[in-house]
Amino acid sequence: MKIKVINKSYDELLKMQEMKRKDPIKQNLFWRKLLQVVSFPTMKKYNFKLNKIGMEKLKGKEPALYLMNHSSFTDMKMAASILADRRYAIVTSMDAFIGMDLLLRLLGCIMTQKFVSDLKLIRDMVKVVKEYKSSILMYPEACYTIDGTATILPDSLGKFVKMLGIPLVMITTYGAFLRDPLYNNLQIRKVDISADMEYLLSKEDIEKMSAEELNAVIREKFNFDNFKWQQENNIKVSDLTRADGLNRVLYKCPNCLAEGETVGKGTTLKCNKCGKEYELTEYGFMKALKGETEIDHIPDWYKWERECVKAEIENGEYKLEDDVELYVMLDTKGVYKIGDAHLVHDANGYRLTGFDGKLDYSQSVKSSYTLYADFNWYELGDVIVIGNNKIRYCCIPKNKKDIVAKTRLATEELYKKAVSAPRLKKSKKEEE
Repeated sequence: MKIKVINKSYDELLKMQEMKRKDPIKQNLFWRKLLQVVSFPTMKKYNFKLNKIGMEKLKGKEPALYLMNHSSFTDMKMAASILADRRYAIVTSMDAFIGMDLLLRLLGCIMTQKFVSDLKLIRDMVKVVKEYKSSILMYPEACYTIDGTATILPDSLGKFVKMLGIPLVMITTYGAFLRDPLYNNLQIRKVDISADMEYLLSKEDIEKMSAEELNAVIREKFNFDNFKWQQENNIKVSDLTRADGLNRVLYKCPNCLAEGETVGKGTTLKCNKCGKEYELTEYGFMKALKGETEIDHIPDWYKWERECVKAEIENGEYKLEDDVELYVMLDTKGVYKIGDAHLVHDANGYRLTGFDGKLDYSQSVKSSYTLYADFNWYELGDVIVIGNNKIRYCCIPKNKKDIVAKTRLATEELYKKAVSAPRLKKSKKEEE
């Protein structure tokens, strides 16, 4: 999928006005059924099956909050089939609205920015529930899974569930990640898809629980491993391109510890530094073609990379620095390509500079618990997105290879370290 790109100079960008976000539109039967019809061929081709658990507890057209794990674009097609019998709004990131603003609003989409504070989103969702009597579909992970496991959820989620005060339903998908994993360059595999839809909590249950208790319930449900599910259910992925782009996730070689030297192509991942080669088997295991298989499970490999990043941070060694091709999201007319800039990420957070000193943007490590990072972003390149709810800077690294996943890991670990650091007690003089 591509996105409309508009070339602008940085000076021209500075003269542009901030976009005023519109209120959501009440979804009607025509648009809901259109989504279902458009999604039907995929549902039929990949033998979609839905397993309902406790859904008889949901009364008639009673609005509910549907939380769904996020694996690929297939999720949206499954949701359109699952929720076709009731009105719902879909929380959707701003970049999806570019070039399709009116259409997405008619479909019931509510605009938001990923991983930033967004009071407008909260007001819009309350409006949808209270005035439109609509359900809400939300992907709380806010991005596709990188390694096939759950992405970090925000601590604010429990408070939000309490505020809405409507029943909570969980939709868990199976096969969507294996069919179209983020790293694999939009290549569709031949994998059947299914989902569980489970009634978790009534509004009375939610009233009795604290935000922390709600977070615990939700996080327990967002505990999945797509590769483990594949292995336990003997799901065969025989496509000969299944390892294409796998280097985006497995960027560090466990044999020689080199970074940015792995290449995923066909069915294998090879390190160009030491020559070691691994096969991604048809059942989702990593297997060394010669010698020892250090790590045979992709999520475990990714966890090991996280621990390596964490150690760099603890030792004061972590730093990302590269020139980037810079795109800006400011409104829904297009994404603005404004030229080259310079990005630094370290223990102080992010700093983006360029255009003869006119651009100098800083973002602290506490600004977000994770990073909007994407592979082959709208077919423009692997991207690191920073910014606030007014402007988003989309940075495509120009020189360093496969640093996006590492940058996201570093963002999460730096945030954890910053928020867990003990506060220094003020002296009596300071308090006075």
